[in-house]
Amino acid sequence: MTEACQEIAVAPKVLIADDDPSIVKFLADRCARAGFEVRTAANGLQAVMMMRRSPPHVAIMDVNMPEVDGLTACLRMLDPDSGPLDVIVMTGRPSTEVTERCEGFGTFYVEKGPDFWTNMQSALAEIFPDMGERLSPPGVPDCEVRKRPVVLVVDDDPDIERFLSSRLRKLGLDTVAASDARQGYRMACREKPSVIVSDYYMPNGDAHYLLSKLRATPETQSIPVLVVTGRTLDMQAVQSIRHEVCGKPGAVRVFKKAYDARELVAAIQRYCN
Repeated sequence: MTEACQEIAVAPKVLIADDDPSIVKFLADRCARAGFEVRTAANGLQAVMMMRRSPPHVAIMDVNMPEVDGLTACLRMLDPDSGPLDVIVMTGRPSTEVTERCEGFGTFYVEKGPDFWTNMQSALAEIFPDMGERLSPPGVPDCEVRKRPVVLVVDDDPDIERFLSSRLRKLGLDTVAASDARQGYRMACREKPSVIVSDYYMPNGDAHYLLSKLRATPETQSIPVLVVTGRTLDMQAVQSIRHEVCGKPGAVRVFKKAYDARELVAAIQRYCN
């Protein structure tokens, strides 16, 4: 596969799939600067669909993603009936099982951490040796990868954030809070959370306003949003908040506020893996 990729005369195509928008942006910027034609996906299912429509020359896949995990996506991508494809698997949770499965697939393996881009560059340079110097621009620091996923809670009731924070902390998740939609949008741009939990009704802009801002901004347009409400919404309101915004998904789920938040917490875990 590598030899075939070396013969490409046009810009090689790379597909980057990760549910962490900060990682996607970092890799997309670096790869675009090196001369790749970049496409991105927010989960494994989207990556598989994009690959089938227009196969890339190399795919960079996170292991833990919603819908379809990275290793399952790799298995579908590396189908013998498909064309040649190099795959780089990345993870922030290294394990012997992941390493062995990557070896079995014949894929490259990169751990997220202090040397993330250095190791990613080495894998890309092995696939595309003529691009080695362009993959390592001078004076640009490596990627800073979070050790714990971050959940942004947007609600004007501080008790909601404290309630969720206490539960999520035990699951290895950090939380940040905003009191209204405008502040929530600014924090989403700065923090790049793995998922956003937003109240439906808020001062200074409701959940619709927040979604419109998020989906119109490239850095936040793919962050999943879970909406919670203390009031009962009719079917039309639920469909409206879940409707696409700027061609991107609306709220992925709508929950009624309750003391038993197991269903909400389970959904948060799913998007934070």
